[in-house]
Amino acid sequence: MKNLLSFLHITGLLAFIMVPFFLQAQNDVQNYRPYDQRGANIFETPKSDMGASGDFKVRVGANFAQQFQALDHSNKADYLATSATDSTNANQLIDLSPGFNLASANLNLDAQLGEGVRVNVITYLSARHHTEAYVKGGYIQFDKLPFFNSEGVDNLMNNLTIKVGHYEVNYGDAHYRRSDNGAALYNPFIENLILDAFNTEIGGELIYQKNGLVAVGAVTNGEIKGDVVKLPDLKPEDVDNSSKKSPAFIGKLGYDKQVSDDLRVRVTGSAYYTASSKSNNLYGGDRAGSRYYLVMENTKATTDGNFYSGRLRPSYSDEVLSFMGNAFLKYKGLEFFGTFENASGRKSNESDMRTATQWATDLIYRFGKEENFYLAGRYNNVKAELPAAGSLYGKDNPVTISRYEISAGWYLNKNILAKLAYVNEDYKDYPSKSIYYEGNFNGVVFEAVVGF
Repeated sequence: MKNLLSFLHITGLLAFIMVPFFLQAQNDVQNYRPYDQRGANIFETPKSDMGASGDFKVRVGANFAQQFQALDHSNKADYLATSATDSTNANQLIDLSPGFNLASANLNLDAQLGEGVRVNVITYLSARHHTEAYVKGGYIQFDKLPFFNSEGVDNLMNNLTIKVGHYEVNYGDAHYRRSDNGAALYNPFIENLILDAFNTEIGGELIYQKNGLVAVGAVTNGEIKGDVVKLPDLKPEDVDNSSKKSPAFIGKLGYDKQVSDDLRVRVTGSAYYTASSKSNNLYGGDRAGSRYYLVMENTKATTDGNFYSGRLRPSYSDEVLSFMGNAFLKYKGLEFFGTFENASGRKSNESDMRTATQWATDLIYRFGKEENFYLAGRYNNVKAELPAAGSLYGKDNPVTISRYEISAGWYLNKNILAKLAYVNEDYKDYPSKSIYYEGNFNGVVFEAVVGF
């Protein structure tokens, strides 16, 4: 009883302390992207105070997502023993049945620290790869620098945003429309691109926006986490740069303009480069994982251990050079979003860079009084050179993955979205010893999403 009373006292005290913060949760902070329907088709955070004051406040929000999956998969791969002591066929696909995926959730904290100064922290409360709470990252953002008391600085900051911390790298525009664990209100589809460029890295970013011009420059550590351990010295047989830690440089230049009441045009080009990393994860930094659970996986696969089902990870862990071009056109309720990407990279034990080329076209039609209904279609194609593994893959044997998805969605209100989609994905040019040989998965996925 004593322990129960102590627990109740502590719980009551915490609830009392947190009441003011939750009361302020209904207030918007400045210069942020709303977590509800209003955030759709926002890219870099706007140079707008969102109608909020610069007084100290804490905004508490969250995202939740739950899917029902009914997918089937097949292949024609040769028998391949799992190991010398295990005769299980490593190329036999796991049996799938309709069912619910693991629910995912994000906790979103935004604190207004002063006029034009905001801190953001996002925590994955439940994710496919990390079922425990796991911090995505946190950063401080300056849209004003009032503490300098300088008119010149104030004028400069009218168009400039400074971001410092551990944040989602701003390479390309596709990452603004992807599902990020529980945050799926911005994505008109169920899943992200096959080659999914997403990572959180530690560094700083400058964003300049004026009269439609968008320019971004950033420098990060090039890795998903911090590391202060010195790597061993190079050996004569090592590939050059294999034991060096180098920064990553990210740049973007584009044009984004509401040309008329009915027409918006945005075109951008982005680049990402790091000379060497201990472990770069530009195409493998998503701790939330794919929405397509266990597709094209073998009988020993697990939900958290094989969390990239349906995507391609090109294994660029050392040197990376990638370019992405994006075009976004919105005329009334009709939207087009296009992606073309050329990526190259290598692992530390490779001397040559391998390449991957991706393109995707999204067409969305939004209708209803508040554009609360939509129909959407996407075609996504990737051709990539994978690391040589014995007689498999290699630079002379690129593989191809193609996917189309047809989706329909309904925003019940600005905070609730229901989606239903049909997907079909094909694997081509894989060798017969690969589990992906003549592979295919297809079927229906339903998703319910909440964001506030």
